[in-house]
Amino acid sequence: MADSKVSQGGDASRRAVVGGFLGVGAAAPLLVACGSEESSGSGDSGESGDAGAGSPPSGAIGTTSEVPVGGGKIYKAENVVVTQPTEGEFKAFSSICTHKQCPVTKIEGKDISCTCHGSKFSIADGSVTNGPAEKPLEEFEVTVAGEEITVS
Repeated sequence: MADSKVSQGGDASRRAVVGGFLGVGAAAPLLVACGSEESSGSGDSGESGDAGAGSPPSGAIGTTSEVPVGGGKIYKAENVVVTQPTEGEFKAFSSICTHKQCPVTKIEGKDISCTCHGSKFSIADGSVTNGPAEKPLEEFEVTVAGEEITVS
């Protein structure tokens, strides 16, 4: 009898482990869905609710030549969007949308776009140009030294 109880316990444990793996496997595509679609010449990143991106990265994140005039670049790893609305004027914002915290993924014309739910933000000041987001992107301070861009 002791052997059958051990066997049943082992079967139950295997079921729990297999069920856990199946649950994780089913959730993985959902995590990727809010993902990282890139657009040419603009970089990529995402949407966020009330929470900001937190602390901006320290040190240089890129160069001025990477950020087109009248557009921008999304630095995914740093959760930052750097824009250049007019020549020589650089702005930096969180790349996390203020609606549902998806990463913004495109810069189209004068807008930073979150493709999760269609929110758009101005490259000039991070303000909402198209909802459902109601709050602007969190703005960071930008320092340009030579060609290097630093965000703080």
